[in-house]
Amino acid sequence: MTSRPPLIRELLLIVALYTGYKVGRRAANGQFSEAFENAERIWDLERALRLPSEAWVQDVVLHSETLIRAINVYYATVHFPAMVLFLVYMYWRRPGHYLWFRWVLTWLTGAALVLHLLMPLAPPRLFRTGDMVDTSAVYGPGVYEEPDPDSMSNQFAAMPSLHVGWAVLIALTLIVATRGRLRWLWLIHPLITVLAVIATGHHYWMDGIVACALLAVIVAVLRPPLVPRPPVEVLEPAAPRPAAEKPPLPPEPVPTPAAARPARRES
Repeated sequence: MTSRPPLIRELLLIVALYTGYKVGRRAANGQFSEAFENAERIWDLERALRLPSEAWVQDVVLHSETLIRAINVYYATVHFPAMVLFLVYMYWRRPGHYLWFRWVLTWLTGAALVLHLLMPLAPPRLFRTGDMVDTSAVYGPGVYEEPDPDSMSNQFAAMPSLHVGWAVLIALTLIVATRGRLRWLWLIHPLITVLAVIATGHHYWMDGIVACALLAVIVAVLRPPLVPRPPVEVLEPAAPRPAAEKPPLPPEPVPTPAAARPARRES
């Protein structure tokens, strides 16, 4: 069994990575004009690729206020807590896959940060061409305030979608690290996440596609460890049964000597 890495070291490393990511997102904030120009390019590219409109998905979901509120709650409360709980689970229960997962998570988040810096992108809820609304602001719970260059959150860090990337990574890791047919049900988490980020107007289709493409490249380089199969019990062949003993043969008659035979009477 693979030993767990030191807990204190892992906590310090994760805190350092998260702090660096937040600082990087903060440094990329405030690029308003470039973010809206990129949003127009992404919107036109998706229409050229004949992807379904994000506005159409949102319009379908808005027919049920209960559904859109549930999706808003899922978007606001599941993303980060799910990753924290999953890190704890992997560290404690799957140490053989924990290091691989942590490195994939690090590279995926780092690559996303680079794209946030290079390509600021206004999400659909801020890009009014699609006639989409900010469902979090309308129905609650609220996630972001009005865009502000001095705010701590960068609302233009939409490309790629780490909501989608992290959800796919969690499902992929559980599929790789466990056995059984039911493990494929973990794909429900990224499917709901994709619906949530699109219907709420926080991301484009391309945000999730790029996140999955980055993850595919990283996993191709950092191959996951194999799950050892349970040992197969080899049955030893049964010892051959001893042959049944044959009953002893009766002793053969001993021939009588001619001298000992009685004389034959003559008539």
